[in-house]
Amino acid sequence: MKTSRFSDAKIMGILKQAENGVPVSELCREHGMSSASFYKWRAKYGGLDSSMISEMKSMADENRRLKKMYAEMAMQNELLKDALGNSKGCSWKKVVQPSQRRKMARRAINKHNVSIALA
Repeated sequence: MKTSRFSDAKIMGILKQAENGVPVSELCREHGMSSASFYKWRAKYGGLDSSMISEMKSMADENRRLKKMYAEMAMQNELLKDALGNSKGCSWKKVVQPSQRRKMARRAINKHNVSIALA
């Protein structure tokens, strides 16, 4: 993801200048940004202070991390369901032999395109 060259404090400073009456076109020219960026920031950060912005970004990072963790767990769950679902027709015992584990791992690698360690 592309990162902004403007820090949170700089964005807040620009928005404060606009609130104090400096024209938007002058602010954009002074800071080397487009007016679309300014209006996007005003829509996103309007009424917030610097601490709220940093808290919002940390919550977004945590949300991204949790989504990734959920996706990994869902993949593992799907692999387990697939392994158990295919074993219904077979006469596999509760204790799975190493050759059967290898067979299930190869099937998971081929069908779901996962790593050997995950399989």
